[in-house]
Amino acid sequence: MTLNALQTKPFATSSEENKQVILEAIQPLLKEQKTVLEIASGTGQHAVFFAEQMPHLIWQTSDLAGSHSGICQWIHDAQLNNVLAPIELNVSESAWPQTDYDVIYSANSFHIMNKQNVGDFFSHISSVLKSPGLVIIYGPFNYNGKFTSDSNARFNDWLTSNNPKSGIKDFEWCNKLAKQAGLVLLKDIEMPQNNRILVWQKQ
Repeated sequence: MTLNALQTKPFATSSEENKQVILEAIQPLLKEQKTVLEIASGTGQHAVFFAEQMPHLIWQTSDLAGSHSGICQWIHDAQLNNVLAPIELNVSESAWPQTDYDVIYSANSFHIMNKQNVGDFFSHISSVLKSPGLVIIYGPFNYNGKFTSDSNARFNDWLTSNNPKSGIKDFEWCNKLAKQAGLVLLKDIEMPQNNRILVWQKQ
């Protein structure tokens, strides 16, 4: 992809702030893994940071086509051999890759997706995930139908005001979808800023 030198490289403050704590949580899980498919790579900041810190991994980025230019700028500037240019992937509409990965990773995506998107995410997992591969999801979740903090409730209000079909998802509902997809919950890790890391493993 040709890079537009005049285009400002995208930057997400939240990705910069959470990348180290996420790394510390997931790095032990990824020591023996080789390939990662990142769903909704966003700016590409997580991809290049994690690929640099874990050079044994081949990190495949993906997102909607509109995000590809920014991701490619981050990849170009990082000059890493183990992070790959993005593939176009809308979890509900695009054809999923014809490749099996050891890990599926996604951050701050479920609360942007609608329920159909999340359902489609889980329904396609088995087609791209090796056994016993891992699914690692970072973001806010509700438990027992309740927000875990007032700030999460306010964040949800903001999300739904912009898109009524978005919003923080219930952990129990996501875990039910994961079970239906042949996944078993391995870890539920408490993270700063009222976020979680959910780790499922394919059986």
